Amino acid sequence: MSDNTYTPPEIWSYNPENGGRFAGINMPTAGARYDHVLPVGEHPFQLYSLGSPNGQKVTILLEELLALGHQGAEYDAWFIDIMKQEQFSSGFVAINPNSKIPALVDRSGPEPVRLFESAAMLVHIAEKFGLFMPIDATRAECLSWLFWQMASAPILGGGFGHFYAYAPEKIEYAIDRFAMEVKRQLDVLDQRLAVSEYLAGPDYTIADMAVWPWYGQFTQGKLYDTAAHFLQTQEYANLARWTAAIDARPAVKRGIKVNRNWDNGVLERHCAADLD
Repeated sequence: MSDNTYTPPEIWSYNPENGGRFAGINMPTAGARYDHVLPVGEHPFQLYSLGSPNGQKVTILLEELLALGHQGAEYDAWFIDIMKQEQFSSGFVAINPNSKIPALVDRSGPEPVRLFESAAMLVHIAEKFGLFMPIDATRAECLSWLFWQMASAPILGGGFGHFYAYAPEKIEYAIDRFAMEVKRQLDVLDQRLAVSEYLAGPDYTIADMAVWPWYGQFTQGKLYDTAAHFLQTQEYANLARWTAAIDARPAVKRGIKVNRNWDNGVLERHCAADLD
């Protein structure tokens, strides 16, 4: 245990010095911090995001639709640099009042439709095209796993990942607490995938697209430095099988490239050739 003992004051107050790597981003207030109009491209969907696991969910779905020939899924992907606080611009906040990526505007209809929260985007797009979201008895299973991800990933990212990789000091209690819960979550997935090819059943759905960027890439050792070795993620054989199957999909390979550093630059996507 740490030698430092913290006694909470009677009333909490904001201390920017305790923010660590993200001190310039995190504040206890919401809303726009400066005025800026976001760019708008020519395609039906306008995505404002970056290539983190949360952003990858949406680009994977759009790329899967495009791979099936649905040109109505064409999109412009605009990079949002969260370290420069671009998620707090007036244009971004108008789409997502929570100032988190991703933010999406569907401009395919007579009036633009804003969407925030990645699960809302996945459901909206899947229902729009009638694909990757079951309409039979497995629909409930799909939605259950989709919202399992929304509830669980903050434990992996904001909990374990933060204290293991980003916190200014290593706190044994915090790392142990979140490591235990992440291991439990990996076991939940592994047990499900022992009896089902994909999370919702025999078919690949938006539930898989939501969970894989976090838990699939985590088990591959692509998140949080040495965290996969620390938690011995190779122990979860069923999860590894599922992870490899999704990783091999061409649309997934394309989707995870978007708005990421690529050849020392950020790869925004405004046409299919951008991902070639």
